[in-house]
Amino acid sequence: MGRKKIQIQRITDERNRQVTFTKRKFGLMKKAYELSVLCDCEIALIIFNHSNKLFQYASTDMDKVLLKYTEYNEPEEVFVCSSVRFCCDRCRCRAFRAALKPAVPGR
Repeated sequence: MGRKKIQIQRITDERNRQVTFTKRKFGLMKKAYELSVLCDCEIALIIFNHSNKLFQYASTDMDKVLLKYTEYNEPEEVFVCSSVRFCCDRCRCRAFRAALKPAVPGR
């Protein structure tokens, strides 16, 4: 049996919102760790909750990753809430994934 799809909108119940935040924060950090190990990349993840508590994950030293970030002129890719929301739209999901994939010659 598959998981039930949820509507992506703010959770109104405070307790449910906190439980969801805790679970998804852990899941996000786990994914960041997996990406850093599998793809040998540096990752810095910064999260502020609704009461401005700071949570962070870094695959290496956070200060070194942030220094590297500040020294960059222009990022390779930029994603904002609207572009991620575009991905979540079921009818456009394939088009978004295709746009993210690098072009493969001969296909």
